[in-house]
Parts: sequence; C-alpha cells; structure tokens
Amino acid sequence: MSDALTRQLDEISDPATGKGLQTAGRLDGVAVSNGVATIVLKTQPGEDVSALKKDIEACALRVNDVDRVRIITTLQRPASGAGDAPQGQGGPQADPRQASPKAPKPADLVIAVAAGKGGVGKSTVAANLAAALTKAGKRVAILDADIYGPSVPRLLGLQDTMGLKKTDKGIEPARAHGVSVVSMGFLTKPNQPVVWRGPMIQGAIQQFLNETDWGQPDVLIIDMPPGTGDAQLAIAQTLAIDGAVIACTPQDLALDDARKAMTMFEKTHTPILGLIENMSVFLCPHCGEPSEIFGHGGTRAEAQTMGVPFLGEIPLTIELRERSDTGRPVAFDDGPVADAFARAAEGVLASASEARKAAPEIVFSD
Repeated sequence: MSDALTRQLDEISDPATGKGLQTAGRLDGVAVSNGVATIVLKTQPGEDVSALKKDIEACALRVNDVDRVRIITTLQRPASGAGDAPQGQGGPQADPRQASPKAPKPADLVIAVAAGKGGVGKSTVAANLAAALTKAGKRVAILDADIYGPSVPRLLGLQDTMGLKKTDKGIEPARAHGVSVVSMGFLTKPNQPVVWRGPMIQGAIQQFLNETDWGQPDVLIIDMPPGTGDAQLAIAQTLAIDGAVIACTPQDLALDDARKAMTMFEKTHTPILGLIENMSVFLCPHCGEPSEIFGHGGTRAEAQTMGVPFLGEIPLTIELRERSDTGRPVAFDDGPVADAFARAAEGVLASASEARKAAPEIVFSD
C-alpha cells in the first residue's frame, strides 16, 4: 500500500521544479499502518508548504484503507562545505551543534539520558531523574525519543493516554506527577510495533522537539533510544543538548556498550555529564542484605578512567520494580532509592553547570 500511495503522491507537482513529489526527491518516507498514512516531506528554509500539505492529505485520503494522514516535515540542509569530511573517511568532522541554525531551546537545560544497549533501565533512570528534579522544585518535561520501545508512559502512569492534542501554540504534552510528557507511545495502539525507516524517525523526533508547546520548563529530559543511530543524530542536528547522562549496569558487557554511547556523544560535541550505575546491588526485601548480581563498582571505575563524573549507584529493589510497573516513580518517595536518585539529579545539575562554563557561547536563531 505504501508503494501505491507513493505513486499517487508523485502525481502532485513540486512547486519548485514542476516534477512529481517522488521524482523531485521531496518524499523522505511513506508508510501506511492501521489506516494511518505517515508521509515525510522535505522542505526548504522559509518555504510555505501549507497548500502542498493540503494537497498531500487529500491525495492520501483517496487511497483505499487510509483513514488518517500524518505529515512530518524535515528541513533540507545546505550542501556540506569543502572542509566537511564524509563519515568514515577521517579528517576533521563538522560540529553538528554549529553546522546549521537550530530552533530555540525548549528548556533552559536539555539533558539526554542514554545507554549503549537495552536492558539497563535507562528509561527508569530518565523517569526517576525527572521525578527527583520535580521534587526539588524544578519545572520538568520529558521527551520519550525511544520511538521503537516507548516506556515512559507506563513509568509515569500514562499508558492509557491515546493521542496528543494540537493547539495554536503547538502539540500539547500530557502531564503526570507535575511532569510534561510527549511520547510516540501516545500515538500507537497497544502492542503495535513502529515500523519506520531512519528519515521517518528523524522527522518525528524533530516534530516533537520543534512543534511542542513545552511551556518553558527548567529542564527537558530526552529519553534516548538505546545504542547509536538515526534518533541520536536527529536530536543532535535539531538542537544543542547541554549534556548526556549515560546509564549502565556494572558488568563488563554493559560497560563496553556504554563506552560506545559516550564516544557517539563526544563526536557530536555533547558534554558527558556523568555515568549512573543502575541495578548496582539487589536489596533483599526480607533481610535488607545487598547482593551484587551484576558485579559492583565497574561504572565508578569507568567514570574515573574516562575522566567524567560518577553520578551514583541506583540499587535494584522490589519497590522500584513495583512502582515502575504502576507508574508512580519511586523518586517521589523517601528511602534509599529515592535518596540515590536525588543525589544523582543534584549531580547532573552541578555537572551541567560546569559544562556550561567550559563551553563556547552558542547563538540560536529563530
């Protein structure tokens, strides 16, 4: 069905060239799933595509089994200058924070929470850092950028939220526990996979970042997908991140992947605010004795080796698991786990402040 829709869209003339949209290279992705057509349209700086989007929507709705149309626009970047080296060919790399004008920052402080691999509790860390910062009096928002596996809605008790409202000011985030939340999980049916290619992922993330009415929070936390790839690149190209927090577990396998995540952020000139060791020890609910299931201390040693701050150890407890499943972040409570997240949040703010002092001034254009 996607091929049929692409052929139909190619019958719409590109205003700039007069060619069909597909022939002119204006389509960066076309997909149809469960009655929803998602179309990624390349645009030029300053181009008014309101009329073109109406034509695209009308065309798509004429295709069988298409009930709703989602159009994502991406901004085409100018060709690279002579000094830019292609990826993988060595030479100086262009700084993506300086390569093109960026949208104004949606928050005073933008923090990415990332991991080199899945299964280390990255989203749990992101949600509880948001909770700890909120508890400390900060206005906090969180963007769940894990397109393929959005889990922030469940972690914050919003798993039954379907759809996002759009007003004249932009996309309206959902709210839970005082935190503003935008997630792909609000736009998909339960158990429905997101089968998108890179350009569509980039377009969706850019739209969430640029078209959401965040309401000027103090801190925007971006829950990154695990690993390195299109989503991380899209965010680095869209706005300057103040710093990245890397979540990992103590064992060597997780640390190997954490190093890859740190290297990716270093290549995009994003400061590493520190490492958090999640599942540091398991605290027995009966006797309170700690068990070092994944080993212990590996993240602290890695932080020292890499010369980045160590933000603390988060123990694994039954309470943390239960509160995560029921959407009530444990960081809002009192106790050893909440205290660990509070210390980590305090460390993130301190590290971000130091990183700002060391970074050159970056000017954002409207």
